Amino acid sequence: MDKHLKFSVDLRQMVVAIETAVSLVGMNDTNHGKRVGYIALQMANHLGLSEEEKLFIFELGLLHDCGVSSDTIHRQLVNQFDWEESHKHSEIGYNLLKDFNPLKQLATPIRYHHTHWEELKHTDLSIMEKRMANLIFLADRVDVKASPFYGHEILFHVDEIKKCIQSNSDTFFDPELVESFIAVSSPEAFWLSLESRHITRFAWDMSNRGYEKKLSMDDLTHLAKIFSYIVDQKSAFTAQHSVGVAKLCHHLAEKIGLTTDEANKLQIAGYLHDVGKLHVPDGILDKVGPLSKLERAIINQHSYETYEILRPISGLEEIAKWAAYHHEGCTNTGYPFHPSLEKFSLHARIVAVADVFQALVQNRPYREGMEISEVVQILTKMSEDGQLDKAIVDVTIKDAEQCYHIAKSDS
Repeated sequence: MDKHLKFSVDLRQMVVAIETAVSLVGMNDTNHGKRVGYIALQMANHLGLSEEEKLFIFELGLLHDCGVSSDTIHRQLVNQFDWEESHKHSEIGYNLLKDFNPLKQLATPIRYHHTHWEELKHTDLSIMEKRMANLIFLADRVDVKASPFYGHEILFHVDEIKKCIQSNSDTFFDPELVESFIAVSSPEAFWLSLESRHITRFAWDMSNRGYEKKLSMDDLTHLAKIFSYIVDQKSAFTAQHSVGVAKLCHHLAEKIGLTTDEANKLQIAGYLHDVGKLHVPDGILDKVGPLSKLERAIINQHSYETYEILRPISGLEEIAKWAAYHHEGCTNTGYPFHPSLEKFSLHARIVAVADVFQALVQNRPYREGMEISEVVQILTKMSEDGQLDKAIVDVTIKDAEQCYHIAKSDS
């Protein structure tokens, strides 16, 4: 049997997972992409688009903000109706997806999803690309205007939201799309469906519709690397961390004698291990100096968030645990699950060692990256204390120069 058929993951479930992760950047608003996808999908229904086009627009809504990693940028996007620097995250999103075959059709609409209609209609984009980009822009701005009122007040503010969108017809938005929005947003149910408990269930139902084509190992590795880029760009001090951990995981797996399939899966776990950090405020990640007890308590939540993001994805169950256990210890130390030694698998322990090694050699706000001798000393002490697996640490130390080179590599 072809190795690519032995392991496959549903692309739509991965798309929903990416949206879930990116939405964590909003801190207290974790369903923006889902709501934009829902609004756009209702308009697509009204416009009579095909089933394929409707699924496309829903996924475009989910991923339109994949270029947002910083809560500083997120605040600007939600606090200003027309932020002059909004194009920057659109360009990042475009560059993330343009070379990934399963999702590359989303790239151009994402690139232009903050472009005003009066400018967009004169570009060389296809009619469909213009419509998709502007539809997402409209849906995005509707949600930004509505989001402060989800709960008990939304129906009270419907008219002012509609007036805002109508006032920007033929400038920001295609008049045909504005008319479609006014039509689909007439029922109260449209607005009530955007409440958190309802929109989460809707997105879950959509993710379970599945694809005829699953992601191969190569596709999943590429998508995991995209995921890791989103995470690592949250802070200048963590840039390339996930890539370094992923490469170390693959290298250590080979040195220990695991199969190629296991090494590839461990590489994916390395790319994905820190996705929960998108929920950590920028100020904590970039803090110069020791963290306070409160700040440490906040950052200690990130590996649990990683698990919650990844665990719903069919086929990724093992990898989700390997990734989420990267701060656990062999003597029931660490956080946040405290698994027994039997449940703390060899694979998870490899990720834990790779994470520590890469973090030690990387520059951080409070210190410069360490030299090999310092890294070896710390790893040895951690293995003696039961924080890291001694056998894996021994393999790492014997190959310290190569591991150091891998951890310091930029790509």
